[in-house]
Amino acid sequence: MKKVEAIVRPEKFQDVKAALEKKGFYGMTVTEVRGRGKQRGMRIQFRGRTMEVDLLPKVKLELVVRNEDVEKVIELIVSSAFTGNTGDGKIFIIPVEEAVRIRTGERGDGSL
Repeated sequence: MKKVEAIVRPEKFQDVKAALEKKGFYGMTVTEVRGRGKQRGMRIQFRGRTMEVDLLPKVKLELVVRNEDVEKVIELIVSSAFTGNTGDGKIFIIPVEEAVRIRTGERGDGSL
């Protein structure tokens, strides 16, 4: 099993969620986060003044999937979150040793 963590633009979240659900990936944890990458924030004009915003709003999705589903999930996220601009996001793949469904005590892939 692998944990897929994706950080995407807030305006692309619904597209990513819909693409994942369409292919049967329903279980996910979603968190509104703030961060920055290479773009190091941005400058905005507000009431005639320039302001530096260095932590931008993002959405973090976390899914635990079977090893054989990892590439499919990556492709779905990339294709639905892509704008071609700096700040589209990142995907991280993390090994998961074990998963346990609390309600039944079921372990491993069956707990997903």
